[in-house]
Amino acid sequence: MIKTINICLCILFLGTVGLYAQEGKIDRADKKFDQYAFVDARKIYLEVADKGYESADLFQKIADSYYFNAGYADAQVWYEKLISTFPDEIKPEYYFRYSQTLRALKNYDKADDMMATFNKLNGDDVRAVLFEAEPNYLKNIDYKKSTYTVQDIRSINSRYSDFAPTEYEGKLIFASSRDTGGVSKKIHKWNNEPFLDLYETKVGEQTESYSKPKNYSRELNSKFHESTTTFTKDGQTVYFTRNNYNKGTYKKSKEGTNKLKIYKSRKKNGRWSTPVEMPFNSDEYSTAHPALNEDNTKLYFASDMPGTLGLSDIWVVNVDSTDVVSEPVNLGRPINTEGRETFPFLSDNGVLYFSSDGHPGLGGLDVFATAPDASGNAQDVIDNIGEPINSSYDDFTFIVNEDTKVGYFASNRKQGVGSDDIYKFTKEEIPCEIELVGVVTDKDSGEPIPEATVTLLDYEGNVVTTVETTASGYYAFDNSYCDTQYIIRGAKETYSGAEAITKTPDVSGTVTNDLELSLLQKPIKVGDDLAKILELNPIYFDFDRFNIRPDAALELEKVLAVMREYPNMVIDVRSHTDSRGNDSYNLSLSDKRAKSTVNYIIAEGISSSRISGRGYGETQLTNECSNGVQCSEEAHQLNRRSEFIVISN
Repeated sequence: MIKTINICLCILFLGTVGLYAQEGKIDRADKKFDQYAFVDARKIYLEVADKGYESADLFQKIADSYYFNAGYADAQVWYEKLISTFPDEIKPEYYFRYSQTLRALKNYDKADDMMATFNKLNGDDVRAVLFEAEPNYLKNIDYKKSTYTVQDIRSINSRYSDFAPTEYEGKLIFASSRDTGGVSKKIHKWNNEPFLDLYETKVGEQTESYSKPKNYSRELNSKFHESTTTFTKDGQTVYFTRNNYNKGTYKKSKEGTNKLKIYKSRKKNGRWSTPVEMPFNSDEYSTAHPALNEDNTKLYFASDMPGTLGLSDIWVVNVDSTDVVSEPVNLGRPINTEGRETFPFLSDNGVLYFSSDGHPGLGGLDVFATAPDASGNAQDVIDNIGEPINSSYDDFTFIVNEDTKVGYFASNRKQGVGSDDIYKFTKEEIPCEIELVGVVTDKDSGEPIPEATVTLLDYEGNVVTTVETTASGYYAFDNSYCDTQYIIRGAKETYSGAEAITKTPDVSGTVTNDLELSLLQKPIKVGDDLAKILELNPIYFDFDRFNIRPDAALELEKVLAVMREYPNMVIDVRSHTDSRGNDSYNLSLSDKRAKSTVNYIIAEGISSSRISGRGYGETQLTNECSNGVQCSEEAHQLNRRSEFIVISN
């Protein structure tokens, strides 16, 4: 009978200027902390901050320097300054890091507030999705690492088709084509079996016994197909599948095919009302196999309506308390394929199970699992739940009670009583252990870093355990949980920190996460340009002037900090213009600006013997934008630059 239903479905994600001015914003690239190379960032930028300068860029670097080395109390101070002073200029990532910092300090309420903001700003980030739904929801998709006891419930199965079990008020409601002996029972032409009706069987208290099946409801059953029920939590509304037949009228499509439709009925005085069609039904395509989510606000179903990717897809509509139904939305890839996706089921923990022959499987229809996000769309990971639920035959209409760990499904595997049989399964946990390992190395040299601290944190930022690397840079965490999200963080004095987010598999094994740390203080070579090493923002001057503006002074403070750090360093300041304007004027203006820069640094206490400077005008262009050449403003900007070349060190 599964063939009957399938035939019908087939015909379906910076900074402002400094203390003394608010002239423009510092446009910073989105780079990781370990790219702020060669200087101990914390020491230099704290020195700059102590001078009274403020910017989002400055605060986030200081906060990060503590965060990546587990200095959470100090990190909290600077993240708070960052968020309270520059709320409109920070990237969403910093709300996540602040939340993690607060969790480490056990300030859970405020941490949740920061995560909520992160989610609002960056809702497509998987971390945001996990927080919004349930931080540990992946543990719910755990059937592959379980053992199943599966049994064919022969006491309720017939020699015909029996499938689509649903738990309802201590009963199993299911679809069957069994012949009850009625003289008017119609025979379906596809398989020479009677049409499907809904049946019920009472389930014993220990779920070991089942009463003799009987016809479920005269109001719901008709002389054509009925199947796949789903009930609201209060038990007063049912959605189910039926042929396009209602109130005695049998309808066909323009091509002459009778399609499947989803109907709804309410219970009144203990009896079901006359079924009514859902508004997204059509005579021209099929809708079937409804499934409600835990709070009855979403109804999932299978259909081949326009917009379907394959033979049949999983769709979803929103349903509100007044029965207003939204337009259907295709769940899209990766759930739906060019094959068949059908028979959806939503567990109370929010896991979407469905059957498909379009995903790699054991054969026929296999049961798969994924966790939809707040919009009903799939996550990237879709799991085949494996044997013994799946087989080389068709396996479908999977349901599971997350509390009792008992579930049901149907299959047409050979050992069944009839063409499709209902099977019950129970689940037993088996040990699943993961070893998290890796090597910590120097990012530039590739050499291993011994005695580095590696910390394992859970996804809420709580420290699980900490180890030190061996002489070869190796670390290992034994007995980690399967199917769990972790943060692995590496740190060592004089290095910037690094971290990796990893999800362990759902079977025992080893997961490798190597970490690369960058030296905070690297040797300075003669010929290096401090502007590039420090990633200085452009040294801007007002039009036709050469006085040092406040935003330029902020950048020069960074150069001053380095020169104080290295008392033997000698630099040459070189100022350049683009090709626009008079050549000799450009040369004169750039020379005045270079000398103004030199004078500023000398006035701040650096010996004049350690710094020189001159202007080069447009004599050393970095591209083809010379006199008379049409270039974009961006191309000209590349030529307007200040260099701080190391002469000796």
